[in-house]
Amino acid sequence: MSFNSIPFLCFFPIVILLYYILPGKARRLWLLAASYFFYMSWNAKYVLLILFTTVVTYAGAILLERAKEKRGKRIALSCIIVLNLLLLLFFKYFDFMLQNLNFALRLLHVQAVSSPFSLLLPVGISFYTFQSLGYAIDVYRGDIPAEKNFFDYALFVSFFPQLVAGPIERSGNLLKQLKDCSRKRLWSWDSVVSGFGLMLWGFFMKMCIADRLSIFVDAVFNNVYACGTVETVLGAAAFSLQIYADFAGYSSIAIGAARMMGFSLMENFNAPYFAESIGEFWHRWHISLSTWFRDYVYIPLGGNRKGKPRQYVNLMITFLVSGLWHGASWSFVFWGALHGFYQIAGNILKPVRAKLTKVLNLHEDSFSFHFGRKVITFVLTAFAWIFFRAHSMKLALEYIRRMFVKFNPWVLFDQSMFNWGPDRRETGILFFCLLLLLAVSLLREYKKTDLGEFLLKQDLWFRWLVFILLMLAVLVWGEYGLAFDSSQFIYFAF
Repeated sequence: MSFNSIPFLCFFPIVILLYYILPGKARRLWLLAASYFFYMSWNAKYVLLILFTTVVTYAGAILLERAKEKRGKRIALSCIIVLNLLLLLFFKYFDFMLQNLNFALRLLHVQAVSSPFSLLLPVGISFYTFQSLGYAIDVYRGDIPAEKNFFDYALFVSFFPQLVAGPIERSGNLLKQLKDCSRKRLWSWDSVVSGFGLMLWGFFMKMCIADRLSIFVDAVFNNVYACGTVETVLGAAAFSLQIYADFAGYSSIAIGAARMMGFSLMENFNAPYFAESIGEFWHRWHISLSTWFRDYVYIPLGGNRKGKPRQYVNLMITFLVSGLWHGASWSFVFWGALHGFYQIAGNILKPVRAKLTKVLNLHEDSFSFHFGRKVITFVLTAFAWIFFRAHSMKLALEYIRRMFVKFNPWVLFDQSMFNWGPDRRETGILFFCLLLLLAVSLLREYKKTDLGEFLLKQDLWFRWLVFILLMLAVLVWGEYGLAFDSSQFIYFAF
């Protein structure tokens, strides 16, 4: 049941209506039932996996808290981590490990091993696994007490707005809100209006921008050998915008849906392509995941507390793990390594950049200086996205090679670019939608507010005008229908 589907548009109003009507103690049970129904709509059998993760981390955290010695706590935490990661490794990485084993066997002229399993990746398994592990580690550190009510904890793990693609919530934020929902006043006109506006914007980003861009991106990446410089450069830039509109669109819908029910989920995107360095980019992109890796991987490894060489090793390990988390492929691992290299190189070259700025007489407070840094950061990020989008390292390297072997600027003027998917009309719609995306991103960057909160402060006529125009845009310009096969959100695959 994807957000941009008719079943969800029927499901969500029923859930929120009954949530408001039911008495306090029944609300959490209703949300739990709705969340499990939402997850079972993908594959009913895989509900056993999320139940397994829930039971292991719930019981493990209680045992961990009761353990009096540090050794006992460590054993309990280790069991929780190992059991959950084994489940994740089996369903997400078994085929990848088998492929690499068979590659090694072929080098030794040994017969390859065939897989005895036919596995379908459970949707959202990486997200709810990390959310549950974060809870267990917080209990181990003493940051929060272990949750004694199983149903409250099960709701925290399975809360449907952010279940399959985040944000990866912290127990200190969401679990407390879920427990309080039976006691607090639910109805808030401001929350409903703000959340509804944010949901509409999320649908617009996904269906009008991301899915329209995907037509061109898919055409280029699926026909790399027919592409030249212009197609590959535009394809990389288009995918950078596609994955942002797709994933930020999902996050906007998730945060907006939760807000309409009175819950506040953490921010997941903060105008990431306005970043002026790769380090800043990761403070703005997929914030819930980047802070998860910071708090539970980078800092426990030692962070920046043990000297520069160790800091760089910790950074690279963190980004390698991040790349592998995103997908079972060496291209994802290289994508993570590239971002780690960017940050290490940026740190090492700081004195060189400072000297170059002084020699060239650049004004660090000027618009041109900041704009140039933004452009460079976007180019570096877009280049790395090639490895993320390509299905293999071989395809990614060929894609990059095609950027330089066939210089063809004339395709920008002979209308042959329209053969790659969107025609002139669709391209015009896309550019208009991208201008709206830029305007809302500028609003977020300089007013420090999302579109839902901004509309809440406007006059009623303006607010409803925006609502109506967004709904019409999604209905008229949105990419959907029986013949359209790109309706699933990109991060559902992770």
